[in-house]
Amino acid sequence: MPLSGYVKVDVIEIAQFQEEFVIFFGGTPKRINAYTLASTLVSIADAVKSANAAVNPGYDVEVVVEALGEGSFKAKIRTLYTEARNLFSKDNLKAVALSVIASYVYQHTLAPDAPVNVIVNEQEVIIEQGDTKVIVPREVHEAVKAAEKIDSFKRSIGKAFDAVEKDKYVESLAFTPSMDDLWPLISIPRARFALISNPPEIEDNQRSVIELADLHILRAILERGTRKWEFVWRGVKISAPVLDQAFYNDFFAHKIKIAPGDSISAKLRIYQVRDEDTGIFTNCKYEVIEVISHISRMTQEAIDV
Repeated sequence: MPLSGYVKVDVIEIAQFQEEFVIFFGGTPKRINAYTLASTLVSIADAVKSANAAVNPGYDVEVVVEALGEGSFKAKIRTLYTEARNLFSKDNLKAVALSVIASYVYQHTLAPDAPVNVIVNEQEVIIEQGDTKVIVPREVHEAVKAAEKIDSFKRSIGKAFDAVEKDKYVESLAFTPSMDDLWPLISIPRARFALISNPPEIEDNQRSVIELADLHILRAILERGTRKWEFVWRGVKISAPVLDQAFYNDFFAHKIKIAPGDSISAKLRIYQVRDEDTGIFTNCKYEVIEVISHISRMTQEAIDV
């Protein structure tokens, strides 16, 4: 059964990811390409080892596959911690490597089409987007900040999503604590794989992503330049210049007529800035780089009877 058939969970407790979690490969077939499965599991295991090295010096971690199941397709993995040397006591072990993976993946694949609200307090970090609230313990939050400074950690996560992105039958990749869960706690749709498999180059904590968007026109600027139009995008009001010169050529040639209530289907470039304390990217600027089609507002016409 595809993941779309489940009932969505609105509150995600990252603390539920402890010493095991289940990977959902979303899609219609109840099977998975062997190379996709192996590449994804190996990359996740490498990321777990890198995360563990950042938070548990003196301890080794082994990642084992305990079970496979339908779901579309599920793989259950478990972490086994062992003391590498006797310099540290068992009380110092932090079994949070899987929580780090879950939190990092969620934070770096947030939907760019909705605002993000982050609340930081002494015990936890709360990430709110739309109807979804993610609660990250401060211990895990600090561990994520440490892990993402390690190139091998980020590279391994990227390889896992690159493997599923290359498999056209995988519609989503998701994580959940138990094989019995009907709906995985964290589900990443295919459209967002590229945000983490091949992330844009980041300079000064900024990046840009491109989304296909249906934009409802509130205010049009019918002249060339960088003055900003006003749109509504999935319930969010945004301002953005239209930089597509071919669109203006068609408009001035009277091939397109813009009227109040019209919409455009477009490629939207979204500029995002990364908060240094939380690691969350939030939208700061928009540009319409290509108008794919113009959609006239539906009108009623009188019919003679």
